[in-house]
Amino acid sequence: MSQSNEISQKLSRPIPSVTIQQVGNIKVVIATGKKKTAIARAVIRPGIGRVRINGIPIEIWPIEMARLKMMEPLILAGKDIISKVDIDVNVKGGGYMGQASAVRMAIARGLIAYTENNQLLELYMKYDPSMIKGDPRRREPKKPGLKRARSKRQKAYR
Repeated sequence: MSQSNEISQKLSRPIPSVTIQQVGNIKVVIATGKKKTAIARAVIRPGIGRVRINGIPIEIWPIEMARLKMMEPLILAGKDIISKVDIDVNVKGGGYMGQASAVRMAIARGLIAYTENNQLLELYMKYDPSMIKGDPRRREPKKPGLKRARSKRQKAYR
């Protein structure tokens, strides 16, 4: 945990839900991203640029809109950073776009913690702050006697 505090001091703002570990003399970053009920955990380690989501390479992810959303932090970071790391992401819960947002957040947080780069942090914050900060919105709970949270009986005046 002390390494997370060191990183926070090097960066202009703290990065939430990131753990840095030393395995031998290899730096490994574990970052978490959440969107609604989807939870993604990204493990970033030195490598050759492989990115896998639940064991599937990101390039052949079946849903194109979700794939583009997950690739945003990689495209913004650039080839020079991505070609030096391998990223393995496990994601579960939620729908496919919620999972894509969670993966996007986990990758962005992990890359910032791994590179300790203030310029990359500012680039992500300028592009979309929810990449780092997250989105606090959640589903409204269902009310008793109703089908959904705000559904009511229809009212007719004639």
